[in-house]
Amino acid sequence: MAETLAAPTRPASEPADRLVVAFARVLRGAGLEVPVDSVLACGAALGLTGMGDRDAAYWAMHATLVHRHEDTPIFDRAFAAFWEARDATPPAPAQEPLAVTLAVDADDDAGGEPADPAAEREPTMTLRFSAAEQLRTKDFARYDDRELREAQRMMRRLRLAGTPRRSMRLTPARRRGRHDLRRTVRAALRHGGEPVRRHWRQPGERLRRLVLVLDVSGSMEPYARALLRFVHAAVSGRQKVEAFTLGTRLTRVTHEMATRDPDRALGRAADQVRDWSGGTRLGECLRRFNDEWGVRGMARGAIVVVLSDGWDRGEPDVLAEQMRRLSRVAHRVVWVNPLKVTPGYAPLARGMAAALPWVDDFVEGHSIEAMERLAAVISRPDA
Repeated sequence: MAETLAAPTRPASEPADRLVVAFARVLRGAGLEVPVDSVLACGAALGLTGMGDRDAAYWAMHATLVHRHEDTPIFDRAFAAFWEARDATPPAPAQEPLAVTLAVDADDDAGGEPADPAAEREPTMTLRFSAAEQLRTKDFARYDDRELREAQRMMRRLRLAGTPRRSMRLTPARRRGRHDLRRTVRAALRHGGEPVRRHWRQPGERLRRLVLVLDVSGSMEPYARALLRFVHAAVSGRQKVEAFTLGTRLTRVTHEMATRDPDRALGRAADQVRDWSGGTRLGECLRRFNDEWGVRGMARGAIVVVLSDGWDRGEPDVLAEQMRRLSRVAHRVVWVNPLKVTPGYAPLARGMAAALPWVDDFVEGHSIEAMERLAAVISRPDA
């Protein structure tokens, strides 16, 4: 989809670092590779040259943001449209504004040509922006239904794998370990009974179990829809993943989430969970999880991820005790709070304050970008 807009004017007092970040996004949308370190170097260079000298600013940005000679024409057009417009004087009444054609790339958009044939006669520049890139940083609470479906597709690309752990099962080894008598004898029989080569075995490795516990209470309603899709992507994407929801009761939804069809999985989970958007009893629900599942074996040596804002109507002492029990058997406890990104946030809610001493990693959970960081925390090697 393309539309013709007048080039925006920007106040000269706008901070240089914000302009550099915005300009880097334009270059990425135009197809250039602009890594973060190049943006930082550009900001440092402009801090030395200043924004008053056009030629100095041009070469400072060109030297830090352009890495291939063939990208220079694209850079020049973007520079002219984005940077020179910020200091331009208002045009005379008879002047036509500079027309800039912006094509939004939604991955499946094969277009990019201006919709209005008359626009082809205008001096235009086509820039391509990725809607998916904007969706990565958008808060889940502001998603519409179409964006939720797109987020489902993006979440399925996440690599959700816990760190490996030593297994009791032995595997063949090239170096000396435990003597593998059976393989040694079989090899000797192929050589007339002579033990030409001895074989060894050693303990193998397997991925740690991942346990996801999603809060579906009323306070989590703006985020539960998107986080439930994250849970489905995790359960349907690999083995050794268990999924639960909690609110006023604890519900195991691993079986419902196991299907690859997201619509079917979410529908089955909705039928199974009876306490959507209700109250919150984190301590009582975690007590049931520990008694019936966690301490008995499911959480032992596992990575347990709790996705909740920490609001609890129960007694904080109960939650603290159950978190202590959980931390004693789990390999690592990760708490994902969508509210953590809020400026000035502090874990002052009674439930969050009671649980935090027993949490190994306290991370954000408000966007796809935050989910990518969570995936990195889950797969982080042990120290």
